Amino acid sequence: MSLRQSVCRRVVTPRRPIIANRSLTSHYNGVNSQLRALSATPEASPKTIFSGIQPTGVPHLGNYLGALRQWTKLQDEASPDTTLIYSLVDLHAITIRQDPAQLRQWKNESMAMLLAIGLDPKRSIIFHQSDVPAHAELMWILSCQASMGYLGRMTQWKDKSASSSSGGGDNLKLGLFSYPVLQAADILVHRASHVPVGHDQAQHLEFARQIANGFNEAVGKSVLLAPQTLISPAKRVMSLTDPVKKMSKSDPNPKSRILLTDSNEVIRSKVKSAMTDSFDGISYEPERRPGVSNLLDIYYHSGEAIEVDDQVALAHHLEGHSLKALKEEVAMAVINVVGPIRERYESIVHDKATMGSAAEEGAEKAGRSARKALSKVKKAVGLS
Repeated sequence: MSLRQSVCRRVVTPRRPIIANRSLTSHYNGVNSQLRALSATPEASPKTIFSGIQPTGVPHLGNYLGALRQWTKLQDEASPDTTLIYSLVDLHAITIRQDPAQLRQWKNESMAMLLAIGLDPKRSIIFHQSDVPAHAELMWILSCQASMGYLGRMTQWKDKSASSSSGGGDNLKLGLFSYPVLQAADILVHRASHVPVGHDQAQHLEFARQIANGFNEAVGKSVLLAPQTLISPAKRVMSLTDPVKKMSKSDPNPKSRILLTDSNEVIRSKVKSAMTDSFDGISYEPERRPGVSNLLDIYYHSGEAIEVDDQVALAHHLEGHSLKALKEEVAMAVINVVGPIRERYESIVHDKATMGSAAEEGAEKAGRSARKALSKVKKAVGLS
């Protein structure tokens, strides 16, 4: 029996990814159960959900499975009184020096991609962070009470500080150190009740909660809302060339990631060359077999109709098949996810009117949302 015959799956080309397997059902049920539980808190009604992504290149498969797919699900399933705010956080992008022309191109491409994955400007607020000055203004106010000791213990800062490529303290910039303060301001300026994050961002959200509570205590009243966490149920996708590292847009090896704009041929080539190992068979062992386990993660979370409950069961179901056959199936699964998105992206990315209208409408709505909270903060500290 071939691998294709042994695994029950359904090939679809939907307008948006459709729930077609237990992995997706589990993913979506996880999101919905968190929303239902958190909606019981008094401060969470009506709810405001905020999330952001840096416009530093075309999003990759890891971005989609870990975050962007969840954004569209929240848009489709959240109650009508829930406000959904999604930002292209371009101020965060310049913590590293960017070529101005390249950054402008990335911003346009990122806006096109958010529309291509199915976000609707009439339902979700989609905007460029720099178009709403209140984010930076609140960041400065919060910086005046943020603890340098706490910021110095943030994982991202410690990793960058310890990196030999940083070239010492002279090359480490204030923007990188204060990155979590701007991230907190992004959330707090919209009084977001819930923030979908991956496991690696949970520390930054906890900082936002602490700084909100600290500000409220300092001014003696409840001005800022401490957000609740919506942890993405999807496991993060690892690099195809070095599967102990997370898939990243900044990796110098383009074969390490699958972009949402990659052609079918490129996807097949990248998956075919993905690092695996010389062990026999197929098994899900992230520590011992990170490459094979990463392929199983991608396959499991891709949306194929696989009648198993988890990656371990999937590996057991595929026992006896070759890694070559596994790669062929993973490539097909990814093509089914990426193909429809790529087609919509190609029809949008050169439509300047559509993207301009979406960005303008989003900035206007986000500005209104942010001004409400910022006004209360400025009054609380005596600036107005």
